[in-house]
Amino acid sequence: MGSIGLGIMGGAFARHLLSEGFSVTGFDIDPKRRVALKKLGGKPAASASAVSSSCPILVTSLPSLKAVDAAFFGKGGIVESAKRGTVVIETSTLPLSKKNEIREGCLKKGVVVLDCPVSGTGAQAANRDIAIYASGDRKAYGKAEAALKGFSRSVYYCGEFGNGSKLKYVANLLVTIHNLSTAEAMVMGLKSGLDLNLLYKVIKDGAGNSRMFEVRGPLMIKGDYSQATMKIDVYRKDIDIIEQFAADLHCPVPLFEASKPFYAAAYAQGRALEDTAAVCAVLEQMAGITRKKRRK
Repeated sequence: MGSIGLGIMGGAFARHLLSEGFSVTGFDIDPKRRVALKKLGGKPAASASAVSSSCPILVTSLPSLKAVDAAFFGKGGIVESAKRGTVVIETSTLPLSKKNEIREGCLKKGVVVLDCPVSGTGAQAANRDIAIYASGDRKAYGKAEAALKGFSRSVYYCGEFGNGSKLKYVANLLVTIHNLSTAEAMVMGLKSGLDLNLLYKVIKDGAGNSRMFEVRGPLMIKGDYSQATMKIDVYRKDIDIIEQFAADLHCPVPLFEASKPFYAAAYAQGRALEDTAAVCAVLEQMAGITRKKRRK
């Protein structure tokens, strides 16, 4: 099993696969992540080429279009190095046009790419609490299914290539809105004098709950967003992808559009490397709230 991209998500995938008995050879441009893989019992490689040329199944988790182009189309990349018959589990959130470009480029070399975006945060990936929306060639999916189940809570085969990404865009639209609605709830609680731990406990057990309330609420209670499970900087890319997808469909997305300025404000405040839960800090500032002490 090969893994290219060992960041928050890819590193979690590799760890779970190793715990399930898979042999994992991995590469990341950050040497610290290669060292971390070795400590887990994996085999760090010196290049993407070394991974893609030796592993019949690859999983890619990449943070940007630049990283995607380097991993697939760069010198020693997957298109150049992978053997015929290799199956690539592509988990990154990318525009459909880029996913199709990857698929077509690899297909010319006899390499099959599956579109397999992930629904869940980095914290959920660490706990193996993510869902995979897999789409593409059914035979290739059969070869990759065991690996997909090895690092996820659930796997859905969604049909033709690209359906996985479309579902991911819908999921991320809801994440964008629900993350901000969680922040609204927390700030209203603060402003009214409620204890946030009480608020979290009670709301989590009622009709107002959401997965984003569950996973991002604790960060907002602490008021500490430094341990990012999804960085504001990276998520801006996802927001742009959803916006373009909706525009191409001529589909109204009013709540999503209303949410975007708060993520932009968090970025403008210097919170690019913080978790997206930092939109709560933006609302706190707007509400005139100054916390006396951050809770640890």
